[in-house]
Amino acid sequence: MYQIRRITAHGVFIIGLTLMILGISFLLGTMTGISRFSVLRAFLCVIIGAFCAVLAIKLNQRTIYLFFAAFFIMVGLFLFLSALQIIPVTLAQGWPLISVFAGLALLPPGWRHYRAIRYRYLIPSLAFVLMGCLLLVFSFKVAPFSFKRFIINWWPLVVVVTGILLVLLSLSSTQPRRDGSGGERDEIS
Repeated sequence: MYQIRRITAHGVFIIGLTLMILGISFLLGTMTGISRFSVLRAFLCVIIGAFCAVLAIKLNQRTIYLFFAAFFIMVGLFLFLSALQIIPVTLAQGWPLISVFAGLALLPPGWRHYRAIRYRYLIPSLAFVLMGCLLLVFSFKVAPFSFKRFIINWWPLVVVVTGILLVLLSLSSTQPRRDGSGGERDEIS
């Protein structure tokens, strides 16, 4: 009986908190004349991120949930701030930020899993962030030429950067563990 009350109390708390946040989001959206769809889209991303964070906490060995939690919370906050026009960037302009958010979201799972920043997480994270920043240059039309022209002229640079990333990843995976037992574990879990 006590367990049922506890589960019910947790459920009511989560539903109440969700409704409060959704109401505040809609209130802020209606005050500034923003469509409810854009506020709801941002809110759903934040809720998915919060749900993944709860799963990451409850299931201690699953760092993949921590990645999704960080990613969806960052995307949701960006969408919310963009919808409220606090950040004057639309999703059509700022879509490369999704790559940056994915790169940044790789860092917390790596830290939680290994209690230190590892190349296995750092190198892909940097690759996503750099790719997102490069695409932002073309999305905001900072460069005097198009992305197509950039690829036509500079495609060998993509091959060089990919090679560098693969070499760094291979070097980091061949380093022995501190306890001398060989390589690192391969799974994300």
